Amino acid sequence: MAKNFDVVVIGGGPGGYIAAIRAAQLGLSTACIDEWKNQAGGPAPGGTCTNVGCIPSKALLQSSENYEEAAKHFGDHGITMKDLAIDIGKMVARKDAVVKQNNDGILYLFKKNKVSFFHGRGSFVQATAEGYEIQVGEETLVGKHVIVATGSTARALPGVPFDEVKILSNDGALRIPAVPKKLVLIGSGVIGLEMGSVWRRVGADVTVLEALPTFLGAVDEQIAKEAHKAFTKQGLKIELGVKVGEIKTSGKGVSVAYTSAKGEAQVLAADHVIVSIGRVPNTTGLKPEVVGLKLDERGAIVVDGECRTNLPNVWAVGDVVRGPMLAHKAEEEGVAVAERIAGQHGHVNFNTIPWVIYTSPEIAWVGRTEQQLKAEGVAYKAGTFPFLANGRARALGDTTGMVKFLADAKTDEILGVHIVGPMASELISEAVVAMEFKASSEDIARICHAHPSLSEATKEAALAVDKRTLNF
Repeated sequence: MAKNFDVVVIGGGPGGYIAAIRAAQLGLSTACIDEWKNQAGGPAPGGTCTNVGCIPSKALLQSSENYEEAAKHFGDHGITMKDLAIDIGKMVARKDAVVKQNNDGILYLFKKNKVSFFHGRGSFVQATAEGYEIQVGEETLVGKHVIVATGSTARALPGVPFDEVKILSNDGALRIPAVPKKLVLIGSGVIGLEMGSVWRRVGADVTVLEALPTFLGAVDEQIAKEAHKAFTKQGLKIELGVKVGEIKTSGKGVSVAYTSAKGEAQVLAADHVIVSIGRVPNTTGLKPEVVGLKLDERGAIVVDGECRTNLPNVWAVGDVVRGPMLAHKAEEEGVAVAERIAGQHGHVNFNTIPWVIYTSPEIAWVGRTEQQLKAEGVAYKAGTFPFLANGRARALGDTTGMVKFLADAKTDEILGVHIVGPMASELISEAVVAMEFKASSEDIARICHAHPSLSEATKEAALAVDKRTLNF
């Protein structure tokens, strides 16, 4: 017998589980379907982000950063280490424990908010007078509204499938059992740089092969150059403008043939290759065709500006639709859709969605880059302030990078803020709030910031827009 709900959410990642909770909070009977399994075969909601993405990568980044601090920088603080060693098994086990805590937290939130959870893969069966019939295992659910939040999967190189032993996606990159001697990253995207940083810190020789001639093309050019300089100094080998050729696996490892930007044929031998060339929308097993749900040429579900699909009362959010593949973007869309279903006016401002790369130094930005403003013919003013001149950064022993403000030349409205440096992921929130409220650089320049704090670099960069920094 079918179970009827006001809302059925397919997918329990950031977009899905947040949409389910918000719908339940608004008084709608809600079900959430998710198929992720933990090592024991039990439910592990949270999607790619919680299980093989954002959360586990940050756990490994923290562990590896702690190790590198102890190995290379504790001496600067007068702390002497003897017989320093790292237990990779324990590091990975800690990562797994952090993931489980988040999985269990989501299950608790479902229970707290009276969301009915179903463990398995959700598939469309048919449209009925009561809504849409969804099959999950032996259960049949009917939802008046359906929110599809099935996320994305790693894009493989043509003809080179992931085996998660030698050819790794983000999943396999998180489960390498021992420090590799040599590691090759294909693609210099967020996942590649973060995972490359983890394994470089603990002793791997890491080479990044990027097909594009520029490094971090989506990042403000001045910030990207600063990051490239920092990563190179740390020992990350970055080759741009390469053309990857044949990749062969053997009992010894992997060989990667490629042509350099200068046209020279090269071969790299490595223990593992991490492929980080983007992600593709995931509709495997969803059976969109049985109800006529429209997909685009990339396989993404087609939606309008409010996340409505071509079918009445069917919505889609997150990585499976257009827009940036970011967990927090999915969350905001999930909340907005739940509120629209309840008759409210959910809203997502794509212009103020922050981006973060959790390397060291961290990279974070919101709004437009300088190259975008130039291309659009927008008259702007720029101001920068280096962490080298920030007292808190000096005390931390981490003065790499800068904060950069871009403001409209006439109105002074903030058009973009770009940060490379310590705790950029936290500092960017001030800029997001400022842009959401249409603040000017003068507004930030006039606000009192605690001293000493890294946030003073934000204030000083805002002052620099008017060429009146106080500490540089």
